[in-house]
Formats: sequence, C-alpha cells, structure tokens
Amino acid sequence: MKKLAKIELHQFLLENGKTTPFLPLYFETFGQPLGSAPVVVVNHALTGNSTVTGEKGWWNELIGIGKVIDLEHYTVIALNIPGNGYDGILGNLISNYQDFTVRDIARMFWQGLHELKVQEVYAIIGGSLGGAIAWEMAVLQPTSTQYLIPIATDWKATDWVIANVHVQEQILQHSIQPIQDARQHAMLLYRTPLSINARFKRAEVTPGVFAVEQWLSNHGEKLRDRFRLSAYRLMNHLLKTHDITHQRGTFAEVIQSIQASIHVVGVDSDLFFTAVENRQTVQDAQGFHAQIQYYEIQSPHGHDAFLIEFDQLISFLQPVFHTHKQLHYVNIQN
Repeated sequence: MKKLAKIELHQFLLENGKTTPFLPLYFETFGQPLGSAPVVVVNHALTGNSTVTGEKGWWNELIGIGKVIDLEHYTVIALNIPGNGYDGILGNLISNYQDFTVRDIARMFWQGLHELKVQEVYAIIGGSLGGAIAWEMAVLQPTSTQYLIPIATDWKATDWVIANVHVQEQILQHSIQPIQDARQHAMLLYRTPLSINARFKRAEVTPGVFAVEQWLSNHGEKLRDRFRLSAYRLMNHLLKTHDITHQRGTFAEVIQSIQASIHVVGVDSDLFFTAVENRQTVQDAQGFHAQIQYYEIQSPHGHDAFLIEFDQLISFLQPVFHTHKQLHYVNIQN
C-alpha cells in the first residue's frame, strides 16, 4: 500500500441532522499531477479501497499507462470511504455506522475534491457500492461531471438488496465468526449457480469436504485477515441507504437534472443488482435524459463480473476515454 494522503473534514453535518466532529478522508492519486489533466474519480466497492492501480491495484486491467483509463492522459483520484479501515488506524473506525448514508459519503467525496481544488471532473466511475456513490455524486453536483459510469449497481436500493443487507447484518451481529460467515453468504450473491457448478463440479478436496466449501471458507478467512468488523457493518449498511430520489422528487425530475452523459453498465447474470432493474432504469430515463446508454456484460459469473470480464468492460469504456473504437451497447427497446 502506498502512502495515503489525507483531508480532514470538521463538523460534518450528516443527512440525519447529526454532526460528526472529525472525519479523516484518505485518498490516493495516480497519473498526471492535479490541475494538469482531466480528473477521473474512481469509487471503490464494499471491501475495496483506494489502491485502484499499481502494486496490489484491484483495477489494473483498466487503469494504468496505456490502459483504457490512461495515466498518461488522466489524473485518477480514488477516495476511501471513511471507516473502511484502509488507513490502518483503529481510532478512525466508525461505530455509529447506522447514522451514515450513501448521500453522506458522496457529499464527503465532493468536499474532499473541492479541498483539492477540483471543481469539475471528467468522469466518475464505480462498481457496486462505488457505483451507488457515483450516482449520488452526479445528482449532488449535476453540472460538475461530464461522464457518469455506474457499473453493476442501481440508483436505489431495491427490496431485494435491502433484504440481503438485513441478512448480512444479522450474521454480523450474531455469528461467532461474523466476517467469515457474512462473506461466505455474500459470495453466493456475487457469483451464480452456473459459475460455481461449472468451476467445482462437486469435487472433494478430502473425503466429505467439497472444494466449494473450502473455497468459501478461504474467502471468509482472507477477508477476516484484512477487514475489520466495524468496516464491514458500515459498508453493508450503506448499501440499503441509497436512493437518489429521496426527498428530491420523482425519478424523472432527478434524472433530468444530471448534465453528465450517463453510461449504465449491468451484468446479465447479476443476482444482486439485477440487469432487469438496470434496463428498466434506462428505459425510464430515456424520455427525460437524452444522453443515457446501457451496456451489458455477458457472463456466467454474476455480480463479480465487473472484476472479471475486463475485455467487455474495456470495450464499453473505450469511447468514453477517447479511443475512437466502435461503441457496442444493448438496445433495450427491442
């Protein structure tokens, strides 16, 4: 992990009316110096962090020298959601996680960007929870972003998402090994029966112990070793707080306020943020927002396809980042 930079937020007013006296906002920058190139903001997912490229970068296939988000031409800023624990400082973890919403995080991110003297950004991109934050950022400052790219996410928490967040919360509260057990349950949302069945084929690692069981256990143990319980509770909770229309008006009113060109990316097999919801979003928005398009990753791997199917993602993103290749997207009106 490279050395993190920090912005201090003081007396931050939360959406629920409570004030947080102090919040450190840690971030990393990549590529061109601030102020010398267009800015791309990359928002991390639930268990992600600001190291989006370089050593241990989780999106190296997309971000780097000569990659689709080319660090020779862009400044990439990745901010950590406060309380995600990536700074390694125990005192910065958040215990009152239920006070926070996706809208609060989006406001923190904009405040942090303004502290860096960034008033406008070329693109905001994020997957899953990061994409939800991206939606909210675009609504909060509707004229400050040229491209909004939410991937494997939604503009609101559906009842299905809320239900699964509830189950995760119960596991995190009551299990004797909460992180491991919650992660194992989550993996069954992030992948699909087709993907898991094709990968493991009922293989046993030892008599009576199936390979899929070992795989799930390994995922749980790896997350336990690098993630803190309070961080997991916060990130999980945030997923159910997302709704760009909350206290704002109808979806039509909110979507037409966004000046950015919107590029929604869904996954055909996503069991969490379903493709059906994403297609409906774009259909509903097309009458009110002329610059909205839909792309769909074809994959057996489900929600996690945005971290697997890089060739497809690159083909969707190339036109946004000026590579002049032909744009292929799903015509959902057919």
